[in-house]
Amino acid sequence: MNPDLDKLHPYPFERLASLKAGITPPDHLSHIALSIGEPKHEPPAFVVQALKDHLDGLAAYPMAPGIPALRAAIARWLCRRFNLAAERLDIERHILPLTGTREGLFALTQAVVEDKPGAAVMMPNPFYQIYEGAALLAGAEPIYLNTTAENDYLPDLDAVGAEDWDRCQLLFLCSPGNPTGRVMGEDYLRKAIELADRHDFVIVSDECYSEIYLTKTPPPGLLEVCESIGRHDFRRCLVMHSLSKRSNVPGLRSGFVAGDADIIKPFRLYRTYHGCAMPLPAQHASIPAWDDDAHVEDNRAAYRAKFDAVLPILEPVLPCVRPEGGFYLWVKVPGGDDEAFARDLFAEQHITALPGTYLSRDTAQGNPGKGHVRISLVATVDECTEAAHRIRAFLEKHKG
Repeated sequence: MNPDLDKLHPYPFERLASLKAGITPPDHLSHIALSIGEPKHEPPAFVVQALKDHLDGLAAYPMAPGIPALRAAIARWLCRRFNLAAERLDIERHILPLTGTREGLFALTQAVVEDKPGAAVMMPNPFYQIYEGAALLAGAEPIYLNTTAENDYLPDLDAVGAEDWDRCQLLFLCSPGNPTGRVMGEDYLRKAIELADRHDFVIVSDECYSEIYLTKTPPPGLLEVCESIGRHDFRRCLVMHSLSKRSNVPGLRSGFVAGDADIIKPFRLYRTYHGCAMPLPAQHASIPAWDDDAHVEDNRAAYRAKFDAVLPILEPVLPCVRPEGGFYLWVKVPGGDDEAFARDLFAEQHITALPGTYLSRDTAQGNPGKGHVRISLVATVDECTEAAHRIRAFLEKHKG
């Protein structure tokens, strides 16, 4: 077996299941799951219908590059959303469909990272654990860039020494961030590009939460910044997007990677061997999803309504900050023991939240997830409101 498999950490939800094992929550309270980032809103009816209309596609093997109509729909959305020039965005060279960003993030790392001593992959901390696992199985060392209140929940690029940047092969960014909801501005992304040029590494911007924003202005994207500075070849820059959060279809497993053609081309070859081509029915169902923005606006409004309902209930008893994007509350818990908080909240209120230490790693500067929990507002407004009342009752009971 690959010895690097032994370096993988248990997945957060495995650890959460162990934490809850043997606990019997109150029978009279329904379970409210606020731990996993799985959208619960209804998928658009037209996407479901398109899937049904193309089930005959199950009789054919899909190709790794995806059908041109899908790549064209993705290109239309990228140009519409991120102000890219249609004449410069080549659907043959710059875009590749993925079976979800999770698969893409992992596979791309295997294709990009060169197996050599000292190879490093940088990532925010806390983070989406696929970044770390992909780095480890590619033979690279993960370097964790803490995101804390002190650095405004942005990885501190200036705190990394030149020697570490020189051995960096891949930098993962996530905006809006999981779990903090922090949006990376244009100046920040521009600085990352400058570092990539200076030290010769690839940037992968995970933008799967880009359409769930609570601000008036949509978050900028990495390719958008490339366009604004005249970097029309998107050199060293890739973005990943998904329909999972945007269109509430996590089971469709539909996303894409876009950017530097010199990386997309060999990655396309890699995927031909990897065998992860998106089934044709899913490709056809994805086209109307990328072409429609109205359902995305409704989706955003639904998440905003949840924050509007929950925050006034929790703010008097728990330090809550409305995030710029995403559907998480990243909160510091009283007493500082996030595992105990999550365990006792489940035991007393039948609510599942995710301990912050399950999303982060220890560093010389400390563990930025310690003492925090991630609360995922994916349930209905009524359920989220009920959960907020229960969390407040729990906190008031244990106050002091």
